[in-house]
Amino acid sequence: MTRSLDLRTRLSQSLRTGHEMDLDHVLLDERHFITDISSLRSAAVLIAITDRPDPGVILVHRPDYMRNHPGQVAFPGGKIDPDDKDAIHAALREAEEEVSLNPAQVDIIGPTDRYHSGSGYNIQPVVGVIPPDLPLVPCPEEVDEWFEAPLDFVLDPKNQTSHVGYWRGVRREYYQIEWENHRIWGITAGILVNLSKRLDWLS
Repeated sequence: MTRSLDLRTRLSQSLRTGHEMDLDHVLLDERHFITDISSLRSAAVLIAITDRPDPGVILVHRPDYMRNHPGQVAFPGGKIDPDDKDAIHAALREAEEEVSLNPAQVDIIGPTDRYHSGSGYNIQPVVGVIPPDLPLVPCPEEVDEWFEAPLDFVLDPKNQTSHVGYWRGVRREYYQIEWENHRIWGITAGILVNLSKRLDWLS
């Protein structure tokens, strides 16, 4: 799509058009490993895209000692608390707690496809645009470091490689995206793969 439009308009139009397509049969998650979808805990993550000529997406490295997904690359996010108004509020709250991202700096585009994880979460990704080069500060209890990966790179199917592994004795297929020294895989890569199917970003 044309690059003359501003980033928010490009994302909003592309995501809206993408969600008009029936892609449920090709979208990724782990629902076929889950016996009771209603038992999943609700969670939300923020897909924060930087408003620059070559946009990036903000990702974090989880500390190795965390109980859930230790050492993995993730989006800022977490469980939806009873006090959260909705998934958007939860995603913004978690991003502020984890990397000091001021919610007022986030221009929300909207939700994209949920991801049901075998680790027990019903995850609602929320897409938003943020100014570039914000002074983000990781919370040491939840984040080892944060980084910005090029959006075009992580959404390009050529960079999304399929792999097979075993988790809790069960064979699992998952996607992996390697950028510089960062290994983006599992749930986070799955959400990005799903988003790439909804956005006509590279067309």
